[in-house]
Amino acid sequence: MISPAMSSALGDWLDHKRALNGAASNTITAYQTDLLGFLNFMTSYYSGAQGLGPISRITVSDMRAWMASERSRGVAARSLARSLSAVKSFYRWLADREGFEPTAVLSTRSPKFQKKLPRPLAVDAARAMIDTVQLQAGEPWIAARDMAVVTLLYGCGLRISEALGLIPADVPLPATLRIIGKGGKERLVPVIPAARTAVNAYLEACPHPMDADQPIFRGSRGGPLYPRAIQIVMANARMQLGLPATATPHAMRHSFATHLLNAGGDLRSIQELLGHASLSTTQAYTAVDTARLMKVYDAAHPRAHPRAARQSPTIPDLP
Repeated sequence: MISPAMSSALGDWLDHKRALNGAASNTITAYQTDLLGFLNFMTSYYSGAQGLGPISRITVSDMRAWMASERSRGVAARSLARSLSAVKSFYRWLADREGFEPTAVLSTRSPKFQKKLPRPLAVDAARAMIDTVQLQAGEPWIAARDMAVVTLLYGCGLRISEALGLIPADVPLPATLRIIGKGGKERLVPVIPAARTAVNAYLEACPHPMDADQPIFRGSRGGPLYPRAIQIVMANARMQLGLPATATPHAMRHSFATHLLNAGGDLRSIQELLGHASLSTTQAYTAVDTARLMKVYDAAHPRAHPRAARQSPTIPDLP
Protein backbone atom coordinates (compact mmCIF):
# COMPACT_ATOMS: atom_id res chain seq x y z
CA MET A 1 0.00 0.00 0.00
CA ILE A 2 1.26 3.48 -0.79
CA SER A 3 0.24 6.71 0.90
CA PRO A 4 -2.42 9.01 -0.59
CA ALA A 5 0.27 11.65 -1.21
CA MET A 6 2.39 9.16 -3.17
CA SER A 7 -0.63 7.92 -5.07
CA SER A 8 -1.46 11.51 -6.02
CA ALA A 9 2.14 12.17 -7.09
CA LEU A 10 2.15 9.06 -9.25
CA GLY A 11 -1.09 10.14 -10.89
CA ASP A 12 0.32 13.60 -11.59
CA TRP A 13 3.45 12.11 -13.13
CA LEU A 14 1.42 9.84 -15.41
CA ASP A 15 -0.64 12.84 -16.49
CA HIS A 16 2.59 14.71 -17.17
CA LYS A 17 3.92 11.87 -19.35
CA ARG A 18 0.60 11.61 -21.18
CA ALA A 19 0.27 15.35 -21.83
CA LEU A 20 3.80 16.56 -22.50
CA ASN A 21 5.48 13.43 -23.90
CA GLY A 22 2.53 12.17 -25.89
CA ALA A 23 2.92 8.69 -24.42
CA ALA A 24 0.51 6.08 -25.75
CA SER A 25 -2.08 4.51 -23.43
CA ASN A 26 -0.22 1.18 -23.42
CA THR A 27 2.97 2.98 -22.41
CA ILE A 28 1.17 4.80 -19.59
CA THR A 29 -0.23 1.49 -18.34
CA ALA A 30 3.25 -0.05 -18.40
CA TYR A 31 4.67 2.93 -16.47
CA GLN A 32 1.94 2.62 -13.86
CA THR A 33 2.48 -1.12 -13.46
CA ASP A 34 6.25 -0.71 -13.11
CA LEU A 35 5.99 2.08 -10.54
CA LEU A 36 3.31 0.37 -8.46
CA GLY A 37 5.41 -2.79 -8.38
CA PHE A 38 8.42 -0.83 -7.19
CA LEU A 39 6.49 1.14 -4.56
CA ASN A 40 4.71 -1.95 -3.29
CA PHE A 41 8.06 -3.69 -2.88
CA MET A 42 9.39 -0.79 -0.83
CA THR A 43 6.24 -0.87 1.29
CA SER A 44 6.81 -4.53 2.07
CA TYR A 45 10.56 -4.06 2.46
CA TYR A 46 10.10 -1.38 5.09
CA SER A 47 6.90 -2.84 6.55
CA GLY A 48 4.98 0.38 6.15
CA ALA A 49 3.20 2.57 3.65
CA GLN A 50 5.62 4.54 1.52
CA GLY A 51 4.93 8.24 1.46
CA LEU A 52 6.95 11.06 -0.05
CA GLY A 53 9.28 11.24 2.94
CA PRO A 54 10.47 7.61 3.08
CA ILE A 55 10.64 7.34 -0.70
CA SER A 56 12.95 10.37 -0.88
CA ARG A 57 15.42 8.57 1.44
CA ILE A 58 15.83 5.37 -0.60
CA THR A 59 19.43 4.16 -0.69
CA VAL A 60 21.56 2.30 -3.21
CA SER A 61 21.18 -0.82 -1.05
CA ASP A 62 17.39 -0.49 -1.25
CA MET A 63 17.59 -0.32 -5.03
CA ARG A 64 19.79 -3.40 -5.14
CA ALA A 65 17.36 -5.26 -2.91
CA TRP A 66 14.46 -4.41 -5.24
CA MET A 67 16.36 -5.50 -8.34
CA ALA A 68 17.47 -8.73 -6.68
CA SER A 69 13.88 -9.44 -5.68
CA GLU A 70 12.69 -8.86 -9.25
CA ARG A 71 15.31 -11.20 -10.68
CA SER A 72 14.46 -13.87 -8.10
CA ARG A 73 10.84 -13.68 -9.29
CA GLY A 74 12.03 -14.54 -12.77
CA VAL A 75 11.79 -11.03 -14.25
CA ALA A 76 13.99 -10.88 -17.35
CA ALA A 77 16.84 -8.39 -17.55
CA ARG A 78 15.14 -6.56 -20.41
CA SER A 79 11.91 -6.14 -18.40
CA LEU A 80 13.80 -5.07 -15.30
CA ALA A 81 15.72 -2.47 -17.32
CA ARG A 82 12.41 -1.08 -18.55
CA SER A 83 11.04 -0.91 -14.99
CA LEU A 84 14.19 0.79 -13.73
CA SER A 85 13.92 3.35 -16.52
CA ALA A 86 10.36 4.16 -15.43
CA VAL A 87 11.44 4.45 -11.78
CA LYS A 88 14.28 6.82 -12.70
CA SER A 89 12.02 8.98 -14.81
CA PHE A 90 9.50 9.25 -11.98
CA TYR A 91 12.21 10.04 -9.42
CA ARG A 92 13.79 12.71 -11.59
CA TRP A 93 10.40 14.42 -11.90
CA LEU A 94 9.53 13.93 -8.20
CA ALA A 95 12.90 15.24 -7.01
CA ASP A 96 12.45 18.45 -9.00
CA ARG A 97 8.98 18.85 -7.56
CA GLU A 98 9.73 17.98 -3.92
CA GLY A 99 13.32 19.19 -3.71
CA PHE A 100 15.18 16.06 -2.58
CA GLU A 101 18.37 14.39 -3.85
CA PRO A 102 17.62 11.46 -6.21
CA THR A 103 21.22 10.32 -6.83
CA ALA A 104 20.80 6.92 -5.17
CA VAL A 105 18.05 6.00 -7.63
CA LEU A 106 19.43 7.72 -10.71
CA SER A 107 22.89 6.17 -10.27
CA THR A 108 21.53 2.61 -10.21
CA ARG A 109 22.94 0.66 -13.13
CA SER A 110 20.60 -1.01 -15.54
CA PRO A 111 21.02 -4.78 -15.95
CA LYS A 112 22.76 -5.81 -19.15
CA PHE A 113 20.87 -7.80 -21.72
CA GLN A 114 21.39 -8.99 -25.26
CA LYS A 115 19.45 -6.86 -27.69
CA LYS A 116 17.35 -8.88 -30.06
CA LEU A 117 18.05 -7.93 -33.64
CA PRO A 118 15.08 -8.00 -35.98
CA ARG A 119 15.10 -10.79 -38.56
CA PRO A 120 13.27 -9.92 -41.75
CA LEU A 121 11.87 -12.66 -43.92
CA ALA A 122 13.19 -13.38 -47.39
CA VAL A 123 11.06 -11.95 -50.20
CA ASP A 124 9.60 -15.31 -51.17
CA ALA A 125 8.93 -16.19 -47.52
CA ALA A 126 7.06 -12.90 -46.97
CA ARG A 127 4.89 -13.55 -50.01
CA ALA A 128 4.28 -17.14 -48.93
CA MET A 129 3.23 -15.91 -45.48
CA ILE A 130 0.58 -13.62 -46.99
CA ASP A 131 -0.75 -16.46 -49.14
CA THR A 132 -0.72 -18.98 -46.28
CA VAL A 133 -2.39 -16.99 -43.48
CA GLN A 134 -5.68 -17.09 -45.36
CA LEU A 135 -5.59 -20.90 -45.34
CA GLN A 136 -5.78 -21.01 -41.54
CA ALA A 137 -9.34 -19.67 -41.27
CA GLY A 138 -12.53 -21.71 -41.41
CA GLU A 139 -14.65 -18.85 -42.77
CA PRO A 140 -13.95 -16.94 -46.00
CA TRP A 141 -14.41 -13.50 -44.45
CA ILE A 142 -11.90 -14.27 -41.70
CA ALA A 143 -9.45 -15.54 -44.31
CA ALA A 144 -9.85 -12.26 -46.20
CA ARG A 145 -9.41 -10.32 -42.95
CA ASP A 146 -6.16 -12.06 -42.01
CA MET A 147 -4.73 -11.65 -45.48
CA ALA A 148 -5.64 -7.94 -45.48
CA VAL A 149 -3.96 -7.30 -42.12
CA VAL A 150 -0.73 -9.10 -43.02
CA THR A 151 -0.66 -7.37 -46.40
CA LEU A 152 -0.82 -4.00 -44.63
CA LEU A 153 2.06 -4.98 -42.36
CA TYR A 154 4.28 -6.00 -45.25
CA GLY A 155 3.00 -3.76 -48.02
CA CYS A 156 2.82 -0.52 -46.04
CA GLY A 157 5.19 -1.16 -43.13
CA LEU A 158 2.49 -0.57 -40.52
CA ARG A 159 2.75 -1.65 -36.91
CA ILE A 160 0.06 -4.19 -36.05
CA SER A 161 -1.60 -1.68 -33.71
CA GLU A 162 -1.74 0.82 -36.57
CA ALA A 163 -3.29 -1.68 -38.97
CA LEU A 164 -5.87 -2.82 -36.42
CA GLY A 165 -6.64 0.80 -35.55
CA LEU A 166 -7.97 1.69 -39.01
CA ILE A 167 -11.57 2.93 -38.93
CA PRO A 168 -14.29 3.32 -41.60
CA ALA A 169 -13.16 6.90 -42.27
CA ASP A 170 -9.86 5.47 -43.54
CA VAL A 171 -11.47 3.33 -46.26
CA PRO A 172 -11.45 2.91 -49.13
CA LEU A 173 -7.72 3.29 -48.64
CA PRO A 174 -6.35 6.39 -50.39
CA ALA A 175 -3.11 6.51 -52.34
CA THR A 176 -1.45 7.94 -49.22
CA LEU A 177 -2.60 6.99 -45.74
CA ARG A 178 -2.18 9.31 -42.76
CA ILE A 179 -1.02 7.29 -39.74
CA ILE A 180 -0.75 8.42 -36.12
CA GLY A 181 2.03 6.31 -34.67
CA LYS A 182 3.87 6.05 -31.37
CA GLY A 183 3.87 9.18 -29.27
CA GLY A 184 1.20 10.72 -31.48
CA LYS A 185 3.67 11.20 -34.33
CA GLU A 186 2.02 11.58 -37.70
CA ARG A 187 3.39 10.22 -40.97
CA LEU A 188 2.19 9.63 -44.53
CA VAL A 189 2.39 6.10 -45.90
CA PRO A 190 1.92 5.21 -49.58
CA VAL A 191 -0.65 2.44 -50.07
CA ILE A 192 0.27 -0.18 -52.65
CA PRO A 193 -2.54 -1.55 -54.88
CA ALA A 194 -2.25 -5.03 -53.33
CA ALA A 195 -3.04 -3.62 -49.88
CA ARG A 196 -6.02 -1.66 -51.19
CA THR A 197 -7.34 -4.73 -53.01
CA ALA A 198 -6.95 -6.96 -49.95
CA VAL A 199 -8.73 -4.49 -47.64
CA ASN A 200 -11.56 -4.01 -50.14
CA ALA A 201 -12.01 -7.77 -50.44
CA TYR A 202 -12.24 -8.06 -46.67
CA LEU A 203 -14.75 -5.21 -46.38
CA GLU A 204 -16.99 -6.84 -49.00
CA ALA A 205 -16.87 -10.18 -47.18
CA CYS A 206 -17.17 -8.96 -43.58
CA PRO A 207 -20.65 -9.75 -42.19
CA HIS A 208 -20.48 -7.13 -39.43
CA PRO A 209 -21.68 -3.52 -39.88
CA MET A 210 -18.98 -0.86 -40.08
CA ASP A 211 -19.81 1.49 -37.23
CA ALA A 212 -18.06 4.84 -37.56
CA ASP A 213 -16.41 4.65 -34.14
CA GLN A 214 -15.29 1.02 -34.42
CA PRO A 215 -12.16 -0.37 -36.14
CA ILE A 216 -12.76 -2.05 -39.49
CA PHE A 217 -11.03 -5.28 -38.52
CA ARG A 218 -13.33 -7.42 -36.41
CA GLY A 219 -13.03 -10.56 -34.35
CA SER A 220 -15.14 -13.61 -35.12
CA ARG A 221 -17.97 -12.32 -32.90
CA GLY A 222 -17.91 -8.78 -34.24
CA GLY A 223 -15.79 -7.09 -31.59
CA PRO A 224 -12.44 -5.40 -32.23
CA LEU A 225 -9.72 -7.66 -33.58
CA TYR A 226 -6.80 -8.00 -31.18
CA PRO A 227 -3.13 -8.49 -32.11
CA ARG A 228 -3.04 -11.92 -30.46
CA ALA A 229 -5.39 -13.31 -33.11
CA ILE A 230 -3.00 -12.32 -35.92
CA GLN A 231 -0.03 -13.61 -33.94
CA ILE A 232 -1.69 -17.01 -33.66
CA VAL A 233 -2.61 -17.09 -37.34
CA MET A 234 0.95 -16.26 -38.33
CA ALA A 235 2.33 -18.84 -35.90
CA ASN A 236 0.23 -21.53 -37.59
CA ALA A 237 1.28 -20.31 -41.03
CA ARG A 238 4.98 -20.27 -40.22
CA MET A 239 4.77 -23.84 -38.89
CA GLN A 240 3.13 -24.87 -42.15
CA LEU A 241 5.86 -23.09 -44.13
CA GLY A 242 8.72 -24.26 -41.93
CA LEU A 243 9.72 -20.70 -40.99
CA PRO A 244 11.45 -19.80 -37.70
CA ALA A 245 9.70 -18.40 -34.64
CA THR A 246 10.98 -14.95 -35.61
CA ALA A 247 8.42 -14.83 -38.44
CA THR A 248 6.02 -12.65 -36.44
CA PRO A 249 3.71 -9.77 -37.39
CA HIS A 250 6.46 -7.32 -36.50
CA ALA A 251 8.87 -9.19 -38.78
CA MET A 252 6.64 -8.28 -41.71
CA ARG A 253 7.32 -4.61 -40.95
CA HIS A 254 11.05 -5.37 -40.78
CA SER A 255 10.75 -7.16 -44.11
CA PHE A 256 9.00 -4.17 -45.68
CA ALA A 257 11.91 -1.92 -44.73
CA THR A 258 14.68 -4.31 -45.72
CA HIS A 259 13.18 -5.28 -49.06
CA LEU A 260 12.49 -1.65 -49.90
CA LEU A 261 16.09 -0.75 -49.10
CA ASN A 262 17.44 -3.66 -51.14
CA ALA A 263 15.32 -2.50 -54.08
CA GLY A 264 17.09 0.86 -54.04
CA GLY A 265 15.06 2.77 -51.48
CA ASP A 266 16.70 5.64 -49.60
CA LEU A 267 17.39 4.93 -45.93
CA ARG A 268 16.23 8.39 -44.86
CA SER A 269 12.94 7.99 -46.74
CA ILE A 270 12.42 4.56 -45.22
CA GLN A 271 12.98 6.11 -41.79
CA GLU A 272 10.12 8.51 -42.48
CA LEU A 273 7.84 5.74 -43.78
CA LEU A 274 8.41 3.71 -40.62
CA GLY A 275 7.99 6.70 -38.32
CA HIS A 276 11.36 6.28 -36.60
CA ALA A 277 12.77 9.23 -34.69
CA SER A 278 16.31 7.92 -35.08
CA LEU A 279 18.10 6.74 -38.19
CA SER A 280 19.93 4.16 -36.07
CA THR A 281 16.59 2.46 -35.35
CA THR A 282 15.95 2.15 -39.07
CA GLN A 283 19.46 0.78 -39.45
CA ALA A 284 18.64 -1.97 -36.97
CA TYR A 285 15.39 -2.76 -38.78
CA THR A 286 17.15 -3.16 -42.09
CA ALA A 287 20.45 -4.58 -40.81
CA VAL A 288 22.16 -1.98 -42.98
CA ASP A 289 25.93 -1.76 -42.62
CA THR A 290 27.58 1.16 -40.84
CA ALA A 291 29.28 2.45 -44.00
CA ARG A 292 25.93 2.88 -45.72
CA LEU A 293 24.46 4.57 -42.66
CA MET A 294 27.35 7.04 -42.51
CA LYS A 295 26.93 7.81 -46.21
CA VAL A 296 23.33 8.86 -45.55
CA TYR A 297 24.38 10.74 -42.41
CA ASP A 298 27.11 12.64 -44.27
CA ALA A 299 24.71 13.62 -47.03
CA ALA A 300 22.11 14.93 -44.55
CA HIS A 301 24.37 16.57 -41.97
CA PRO A 302 25.01 20.35 -42.28
CA ARG A 303 28.74 19.77 -41.96
CA ALA A 304 28.66 17.83 -45.21
CA HIS A 305 27.86 21.01 -47.17
CA PRO A 306 30.73 23.31 -48.20
CA ARG A 307 28.97 26.49 -47.04
CA ALA A 308 28.41 25.08 -43.55
CA ALA A 309 32.02 23.90 -43.46
CA ARG A 310 33.32 27.41 -44.28
CA GLN A 311 31.18 28.91 -41.54
CA SER A 312 32.52 26.45 -38.96
CA PRO A 313 36.18 25.88 -39.92
CA THR A 314 37.16 24.67 -36.45
CA ILE A 315 34.86 21.67 -36.60
CA PRO A 316 36.62 18.65 -38.16
CA ASP A 317 35.00 16.83 -41.05
CA LEU A 318 33.29 13.56 -40.38
CA PRO A 319 35.29 10.48 -41.34
